[in-house]
Amino acid sequence: MNKMFRLVACGTALLLSAASLSAASPWSARLRATYLQTVDSSDAFSALGINFAKDAVAINDQFIPEIDVGYAFSDTLAAELVLTIPQTQDVSLAGVGKLGTFKHLPPTLLLQYRANPGGAIRPYVGGGVNFTLIWDTHLSVAGVPLALDHYSVGLAAQGGVDWVIDEQWSFNLDVKRAIIRSDVIAGATTLTQARLDPWLYAVGLKYQF
Repeated sequence: MNKMFRLVACGTALLLSAASLSAASPWSARLRATYLQTVDSSDAFSALGINFAKDAVAINDQFIPEIDVGYAFSDTLAAELVLTIPQTQDVSLAGVGKLGTFKHLPPTLLLQYRANPGGAIRPYVGGGVNFTLIWDTHLSVAGVPLALDHYSVGLAAQGGVDWVIDEQWSFNLDVKRAIIRSDVIAGATTLTQARLDPWLYAVGLKYQF
């Protein structure tokens, strides 16, 4: 009887262990509302016989949806792929007005360090790389078409905190900075470099699978 009891107890312990391992999935997803704020930095340049001052090129700020996928390597080390849908941005030039629009898609891959494992409040910091695709450019000044680079590659940094609600849900605050830059080209001449380098301020929810 004792032997049977031990076998049942051992089997129960193994089943509970397997259940806890399956519950602790390394995968998670986030849904965030994000405000994209560009720094609007550019070099001084001359065009159409006009000298334009530094930071004359501006790109609009806007809210964007953010959908992220995370994978935890351990209690403190994780990776996050930051995604959104294609975004349309307006471009303007000081003293001239709106030049037109372009579309971009800026996925970012980050490696995170997550503090306070097992706690209800989990602050984290991260760093990685942003790869932005740029297309559908419709820009011109005084009838002269303008072009942008087709992509941008730059560093990205992140900081934030999760407030754990239960085993699956957490409330999240997050801020990121990404390096996104493109030359502004007229014909074969590079007029200036537009540096978007946006700050991204986000609030959302995390779901742990």
